[in-house]
Amino acid sequence: MWPFLYYAGDRLSTAELTAARLDGDLVEIGEAFMPADAVETRELRAGALRALAGETVALTRLSAAWVHGAVPEPPVRHCVQRRTDRRIATVIDARLDYRDLRLPPADIMTISGVAVTTPVRTLVDLVRDLVGRTDGDPSAVEAMCAWQPGLAVAAVAWLERSGPVHFKRPALAYLRGRARDQEEVTR
Repeated sequence: MWPFLYYAGDRLSTAELTAARLDGDLVEIGEAFMPADAVETRELRAGALRALAGETVALTRLSAAWVHGAVPEPPVRHCVQRRTDRRIATVIDARLDYRDLRLPPADIMTISGVAVTTPVRTLVDLVRDLVGRTDGDPSAVEAMCAWQPGLAVAAVAWLERSGPVHFKRPALAYLRGRARDQEEVTR
């Protein structure tokens, strides 16, 4: 199905994939391997996580930032959030940081068959983590803003339209400052 992605146990065993990686023929990408000379794209990054993400969740926060190409390395535990109406009753996977609040369909896009939050929603979530939690990653926020100029302005508009969300006020203040900084740079 994916000519540039190799999953353990699919076409090759884990031992064969590891040997090919040691020989320099393959490199790891998410939960898969790809040819060392292939260009890493958002489609390959998303496809490499399709078995891990499944049909009921969407990749969010740092995982979405990595899929979009804003941050260079994937997180150790991938961030996912429920996208279905029904709650998930079982633990999905220990490699996932799962949030049970349902994502609105407007905040999700599909890349290679994998649900991922839009760049705007990804930035909003990263900023809300940064201003309201102890585990926020300022480098991921910086990377998202540098990756797509104007994203901070779109994130401000998203937050202004949204209903109540955690840490909305400090996130708006932070993003308005980033939007002003971006406008000054473009002048």
